[in-house]
Amino acid sequence: MVDKVDKIWMDGALLPWDEAKVHVLTHTLHYGLGVFEGIRCYRRNDGSSAIFRLEEHIDRLFESALIADMRIGHERDEVVRACIITVKENGLDECYLRPLAFVGPGAMGLYGRDNPIHLVVAAWRWGAYLGDEGLATGIRAKVSSYTRPGINISMTKAKVVGNYVNSILAKREVVAAGYDEAIMLDPQGYVSEASGENVFMVKQGLLFTPPMGGSILGGITRDSVMTLAGEMGLEVRERRISRDELYVADEVFFTGTAAEVTPVKEIDDRKVGTGSCGPLTKRLQDRFFQVVRGPEEPHPEWLTVI
Repeated sequence: MVDKVDKIWMDGALLPWDEAKVHVLTHTLHYGLGVFEGIRCYRRNDGSSAIFRLEEHIDRLFESALIADMRIGHERDEVVRACIITVKENGLDECYLRPLAFVGPGAMGLYGRDNPIHLVVAAWRWGAYLGDEGLATGIRAKVSSYTRPGINISMTKAKVVGNYVNSILAKREVVAAGYDEAIMLDPQGYVSEASGENVFMVKQGLLFTPPMGGSILGGITRDSVMTLAGEMGLEVRERRISRDELYVADEVFFTGTAAEVTPVKEIDDRKVGTGSCGPLTKRLQDRFFQVVRGPEEPHPEWLTVI
């Protein structure tokens, strides 16, 4: 359950949580055209709080809106400020932020081009998405029977609300079978991503991850980990990965705003590496948390201090 806080920012004003409502004929509710972001604010070891890569997330929100042919009626900097205000006004030192642009009520039917576009920013406390134990020792994953949409089937570089029906079905399928997370293949049968995370594989000291030119969403945590890996002297190669390569990988891990850096210990009932968090995954995970929580600040441009 989401822990309720005091306020939600909606269309330029802070409203009490229970008053941030929409009509049942809201276009996005019926047809799925909306764009959103997931952003984390971390409590740092020095007692401060900082939103991680806020600017990049809001840039992607506007890019998603452009791809989805939606006109957000707020300037980019106003949305950045709305995220900061939402954290401050709710007295949160650590939280998850959800900016969402959606098509409001008006004309029904698929077109809905003249319907108003609404924007909300909500925040709530959220721990490790795949569990504290999963973050520490690894999760069990299964390749889903659901395929990730191809690049001309759905706009894969936009974080569109309706795209996540595919992810929900995949997630429910594997959880019902006793696993923690789904791995999804693209229409050609190559590894794409998890239901809500990017995928990395370690083999003989090298990092591999599916390329941006394919069906994956360009993850901001993915980009952060690739940058940190390069600074640590690790080589990262973007290329297609087959399903069975994951079975024989030395390590596999997921990255995402919610999942952060989560090791995968088992795929399709096959133990990955030692069946726990691998050494390279642990190094990257530790480095990531050093950056977001401190005390080190190798990338102050990634942190918006509250």
